[in-house]
Amino acid sequence: MSVRTGAEYLRGLRDGREVWLGGRRVDDVLDEPVLASAAHTVARLYDLQHDPELRDQLVHEGDDGVYPVSLVAPRTAQELRARGLAFRTTASATFGLLGRSPDFVNTAVTAFSSAEEFFSRTDPRFGRNVRAFHAYCRERDPFLSHATINPPLNRARASNDQDDPFVHLRIVRETSDGIVVRGAKLIGTLVPVADEIVVFPLPKYAPGDEPYTVAFSLPVATPGLRIVCREPLVADPTRLVSTPLAPYEEIDATCVFDDVVVPWDRVFFHGDVEAANRLYDATTARHHTGQHGIVRGAVKAELLTGIAVALAEMSGTNAFLHVQEMLGEVLGSLELAKAGALAAETDARISAWGTLTPAIAPVMALRYHFPRMTARMIEVIQVLGGGSLLSTPAEEDLTSELWPSIERFYRGAGGVSAEHRIRLLKLAWDATGSAFGQRQMQYERYHSGDPVRLAAAQYFGYDTTPLMETVNRALRPVPADTTTRQEARA
Repeated sequence: MSVRTGAEYLRGLRDGREVWLGGRRVDDVLDEPVLASAAHTVARLYDLQHDPELRDQLVHEGDDGVYPVSLVAPRTAQELRARGLAFRTTASATFGLLGRSPDFVNTAVTAFSSAEEFFSRTDPRFGRNVRAFHAYCRERDPFLSHATINPPLNRARASNDQDDPFVHLRIVRETSDGIVVRGAKLIGTLVPVADEIVVFPLPKYAPGDEPYTVAFSLPVATPGLRIVCREPLVADPTRLVSTPLAPYEEIDATCVFDDVVVPWDRVFFHGDVEAANRLYDATTARHHTGQHGIVRGAVKAELLTGIAVALAEMSGTNAFLHVQEMLGEVLGSLELAKAGALAAETDARISAWGTLTPAIAPVMALRYHFPRMTARMIEVIQVLGGGSLLSTPAEEDLTSELWPSIERFYRGAGGVSAEHRIRLLKLAWDATGSAFGQRQMQYERYHSGDPVRLAAAQYFGYDTTPLMETVNRALRPVPADTTTRQEARA
């Protein structure tokens, strides 16, 4: 099977999955406006793979088959750059607002497959399972989402020390058919409209947590898997003047497993606390998904920076020095984001598994600083938009009988039409001030976990040897050579 089309993806969503939204079970996710909007956005990404102008960027065609570039394990600089370009192409189609587009988890699964030996150390069949699942993804091109976070009931306690032992997802028992799991995982972004959910442990498990350390994949329609959506942030995704970013509402969900049977051939790992804490880093999944994250972030920064520039030019405030400084600041942040993505590729190294792996230092640096850069971009947009962000008419006003008599009050500088100005202001508000915009900011803050731990990990994982060598050289200045000085004077 080749890469799927959007229509093929949408047809696969009518599979009886158990999705709950607003206190009721959803019979068909494509009949729910907010879920259908997200699904159709994903479908458009699938269709990009068939666009003659983009296919070469997004699709690998070789002796080993035809499948998305995100499922290629890069072994050369050219392959790594090609994957970065594929990430950028996909992100550009959604302005970097879809952090969990199909290529994201593809990247993690590809890293897992490359690190087959890591999983085989626990059990040889687990390594074979990971490799087989990657082959399945290359053949079927499913939309994979994931859930890795435990419900934060008591962060001060280990999973095995929670008041309810089945709040965090854990293995209930093993059977001849597979493992039976019970509990919940967060944050299932786009799981309601995904084909499969991939679950794996992230660090911070403690001794005694062995039953909680499990990795696997399952179809979203698996019996006993209940998807509970958060409240939608967009009231009506069809009002695209008032909420132009509505198509990129990434619905988040809690994934509840009620004694779900995971077949043995879909189990990738379980029962080893030390290995669970190392899994994401040791397999280089952190590095490869990190490349995706910072490329997507740079694309999102382009949107925010562009909005800031457009607001200033539309109102004529770009003639003022203090506004020029703000624009220069956000443009500088944009360039730093783009440079970080390039540095991760340029400084890539061959991993223990034979893959060319993006450098983690620039990935970690951007993961820590990008939320701050984003917050400043948002602040600049809100300052430049001023009170105008709060005084735009409803989109229905633009087609009402009142519009001809009030249109002139909403025009911009330099001949900017009223409709264009209103659309820009609404875009600025949707990106920064609406519920959607605030979710985007919160998402960036915790996209990669606790920012404090990220900074600490940057320090502990950084090779400071060259820095110390520089300091030691500075501590021992080279004395001026007396003979050389005398010769120079002569």
